[in-house]
Amino acid sequence: MSDTSKNATLTIGDATYDLPIYSPSVGPDVIDIRKLYGQAGVFTYDPGFTSTAACDSTITFIDGDKGELLHRGYPIDQLASKSHYLEVCYLLLYGELPSAAELENFEATITRHTMIHEQMHNFFRGFRRDAHPMATMVGVVGAMSAFYHDSTDISDERQREIASHRLIAKMPTIAAMAYKYSIGQPFVYPRNDLDYAANFLHMCFAVPAEEYQVDPILARAMDRIFTLHADHEQNASTSTVRLASSSGANPFACIAAGIACLWGPAHGGANQACLEMLKEIGTPDRIPEFIARAKDKNDPFRLMGFGHRVYKNFDPRATVMKQSADEVLDLMGVENNPILATAKALEEAALADPYFAEKKLFPNVDFYSGIILEAMGFPTSMFTPVFALSRTVGWISQWKEQLADPQMKIGRPRQLYQGPTERDYVDIENR
Repeated sequence: MSDTSKNATLTIGDATYDLPIYSPSVGPDVIDIRKLYGQAGVFTYDPGFTSTAACDSTITFIDGDKGELLHRGYPIDQLASKSHYLEVCYLLLYGELPSAAELENFEATITRHTMIHEQMHNFFRGFRRDAHPMATMVGVVGAMSAFYHDSTDISDERQREIASHRLIAKMPTIAAMAYKYSIGQPFVYPRNDLDYAANFLHMCFAVPAEEYQVDPILARAMDRIFTLHADHEQNASTSTVRLASSSGANPFACIAAGIACLWGPAHGGANQACLEMLKEIGTPDRIPEFIARAKDKNDPFRLMGFGHRVYKNFDPRATVMKQSADEVLDLMGVENNPILATAKALEEAALADPYFAEKKLFPNVDFYSGIILEAMGFPTSMFTPVFALSRTVGWISQWKEQLADPQMKIGRPRQLYQGPTERDYVDIENR
């Protein structure tokens, strides 16, 4: 943490307390309240932790007002248009973009780790066929600690490295197997001759009965989805991973906790909610009706996939994702897919409506990623698993950073207690 000469003064009754102020490399200053309870006997109150910095980090920075997302200082639009997912993984993990030799070695390492332990196949067969793929992923990823004992010692830097590589490499295999199991098809093994995104599509859509060729446009769109979801600062699932990690839990348990948090519709399920909204609208001719409903404050209907809690003017990821969506829709065609035709018409109608411009309700990354995944043939139940495998590298990078932080201690949020004060137990016959 950087040194500071600035202080904030807090006055409680007749007492005053000096609280150090730290200035980051970019972003708002933070007030250090770590000694506040010990000195003043009070807690701060911040439901949702929207005004609380719980850690130092050098990985990702977001400026919602500017629509800015930086990974290690590099703008997301530059990374998504000029780079590819595994290169961004290297950047997040190690802090710098790799040289050609470093990238080649990293890609080879990830490729060699894509297969999972054969005995883990039995885990999938223990689930019901109609189990949500996220439920399967939570269970299987958590169970990895039972199979990979040589990478669970978090005090060993080499074991942390191996666990990181294994999780990044095996998550697409696990997600694809969860999908195949849910539709009753045989598992497809990874192929070392395919790149990361193409390999995932092959494991999801190939069948033993015939040859499957991955279209490079779809592979590029898939890679962009992975890249644009790789990390997003201290969001709910990342904070969950850090909180689990603070207890000393093994890496597989921590990432499973992140997957469980991401499952929530307010987090990783947003693009699924967007597609469900499009299905509710049905056809382009009904869009004016639903836009009118979205403007009506008394109507519970809301446009999903528009606006963002963090980004106040535009989502920098959406610009790149829109380009991929247009490419995929041109390839796949929208004429025979009413959902995609409705999405295209809704985007045009909303962008042309002054109401949405005034309210800053712009199409966000979830709107476009949902369109792309739908066009590729993924069911909505697979949208969040795709998000989870994309975000795995972000979780791991944050996990590694926290373990190397000398200030790390177990997370222990406080509370504003509003329950009964102490009272005596009443025997059951007297209640």
